[in-house]
Amino acid sequence: MADIDKEKTCCFFGHRKIDETEELKNRLYEIIENLIVNEKVDTFLFGSKSQFDDLCHKTVTEMREKHPHIKRIYVRSAFQYIPDWYEESLLNHYEGTYFPEHMENAGRASYVERNQEMINNSKFCVVYYDENYLPPRRRNSKRDLFDYQPKSGTAIAYDYAVKKKKEIINVLN
Repeated sequence: MADIDKEKTCCFFGHRKIDETEELKNRLYEIIENLIVNEKVDTFLFGSKSQFDDLCHKTVTEMREKHPHIKRIYVRSAFQYIPDWYEESLLNHYEGTYFPEHMENAGRASYVERNQEMINNSKFCVVYYDENYLPPRRRNSKRDLFDYQPKSGTAIAYDYAVKKKKEIINVLN
């Protein structure tokens, strides 16, 4: 998305399941407030599919009452083309949405690539990342005798943000 000023943009990513405590909500609120007031962040990029995304969206939405200039942008990992009714539905909760052009054939890697897109377009990354977390073990197929341990999507995104030298704020620290 061409009109995003990376210096004033923050993305969110984190594990699907989180321990949503009052302490976590307060810490997240303080982090976002600091980004808006002291770092002049005015654009927040969101993915989907996690409790952390939901909590961040709820928090930023509440903060729009105090800071009406901030924008929430939903970066889609699926549905390159969406019908008008779906876009209108999304725009009830966000100020914008887009599907990254280069992701047209991403397939199963779409969430990884979407997270990288958000990281590339942000200066700040607010994350819920537990380095000891492991997703459930999986099998490649029903005939496969051995389980394998997939890497957490959050770990992949975190490593990418580190590599890209982003300012990472882990709400768990």
